[in-house]
Amino acid sequence: MPASPCCGSASAIVADALSGYHVLKIVGYSRSKDEKKNGECIGSRPFRVGGHTWQALYYPKGFDYKSTDHISMYLQFLNDRKPNRKQQAVTVKAQVTLSLLDRDGNPVPSHSLTTTNAVNFSTDRYWGYPQLIKIDDLEKSEHLKDDCFTVRFDVSVMKGVRTEESVPFVVVPPSDMHRHFGDLLSSKEGADVKFQVGGKTFPAHRSVLAARSPIFKAGLYSPMKEGAATGIIQIDDMEAEVFDALLTFMYTDEFPEMGIGEESAMAQHLLVAADKYNMERLKLVCEDKLCKHIDTGSAAAMLALAEQHNCRGLKEACFEYLGSSRTLNAVMETSGFGHLAKSSTNVLKELISKVFPR
Repeated sequence: MPASPCCGSASAIVADALSGYHVLKIVGYSRSKDEKKNGECIGSRPFRVGGHTWQALYYPKGFDYKSTDHISMYLQFLNDRKPNRKQQAVTVKAQVTLSLLDRDGNPVPSHSLTTTNAVNFSTDRYWGYPQLIKIDDLEKSEHLKDDCFTVRFDVSVMKGVRTEESVPFVVVPPSDMHRHFGDLLSSKEGADVKFQVGGKTFPAHRSVLAARSPIFKAGLYSPMKEGAATGIIQIDDMEAEVFDALLTFMYTDEFPEMGIGEESAMAQHLLVAADKYNMERLKLVCEDKLCKHIDTGSAAAMLALAEQHNCRGLKEACFEYLGSSRTLNAVMETSGFGHLAKSSTNVLKELISKVFPR
């Protein structure tokens, strides 16, 4: 009698979590330090992670007597609502990483802390880093710029344990379409149109550009457009490096990697190009990057750019940065503010009304 076939199966025990983060920017650090005593805090706006409400607590002169010479940061769990008699109280456990960010927006390893185990916020209510950084060290560091510094709270809320089937036999990798299109651009294979920009020639593919931009589509497939038939199109209002970055994004959907100073300048140029060619995603990518580069020297120019190209998020970020009279006075000394006053009187009036409300 033949042996019965051997049957097998596999499963996994999975601990689920919902993750999110909150970035807290301290604007007007010196003023906050002057206004608060040891043990007194300033709370952030409540934010949601994992279906629950949280708040960041900032102690400019330390959480307690052991941290009087330090900046302290805490995460507080806020009850969404009290359970009624028929409902059981929900246990909320989370793992937290609290990090001081450098000027590039990256965590500073020496000033970052992660919970060893999940914290039961249902009973402990809050958790934090009483000695995030010494006050003297912060004031001497490059992390404090224009009287501002930034902290990030990464929160992973535990959602219980479940069982499921083990890893599938076939694992589908993430899409690498962007890499293939990038190779197509760099190889120039099948290119059917050329652009002349700043003395440089850029071969490209009409179908790709038309799919990414309705303005390119209208221009490339209209026989009335100059260069559309011959395959050579002159671009006079853009530098070659900017057009190269624009093409790269159109093929790969990625912003080119570069240094922090170069990134800010490139993002401004690409935002203008994205607005011209009706590329909304690129415009938002540039807007998001520029929100992280606002400082005394650039705030006025950023605000003028936001007003000219209808960038609501960048405009609000500039207003928030200029929210104190001290910061505004410093920006008013720059040449960019003079240009803003001449070219964008409406946004200037709006700024003044926000900083000095009646």
